[in-house]
Amino acid sequence: MINEIFEKAKKARLNILKNMNQTIKTPRREISQFAPKVMVIIPPQDKIGEIIGPGGKNIRSLIAKTQTEINVSDDGKVTISGLDKTKVEEAAKYIENITREVQVGEQFDGEVKRILAFGAFVEILPGKEGLVHVSKMGKGFVKNPHQVVKIGQKVKVKVYQIDNQGRINLQIV
Repeated sequence: MINEIFEKAKKARLNILKNMNQTIKTPRREISQFAPKVMVIIPPQDKIGEIIGPGGKNIRSLIAKTQTEINVSDDGKVTISGLDKTKVEEAAKYIENITREVQVGEQFDGEVKRILAFGAFVEILPGKEGLVHVSKMGKGFVKNPHQVVKIGQKVKVKVYQIDNQGRINLQIV
């Protein structure tokens, strides 16, 4: 009786495989535009809090901005899914930028977020700001940083120092 069941199951399985091969002989190069896209990122454990943000603020704004679904599992895996491949990739790039370490010598196109008497704070990566001191804003003496930059302005900056407290010091290029 068991042999007969296994024989019938084998015939059915071979019939299904034959029909599948008649429909599509080789796998498609790309999945359907209607299929959900999924990416999994495994960031360093100590950076998961930065991804989520205070009270989930960072992850909620990223979900709204990219129209994706983002889940952080207990083991630290970040799963990003959505219908639009470019939006999923945008969310993944954003998360990778949050978790990456900035190196001396790197250049960024940043946005001026705050201006104080001694310089301007420029956001170079999501959630990462650096200070452009007035002495590094241009050639010559700069008395007032408001004369050189405005809030919201995009500026090209270079990391010239990361101090022992992890603060990023920038200069305008």
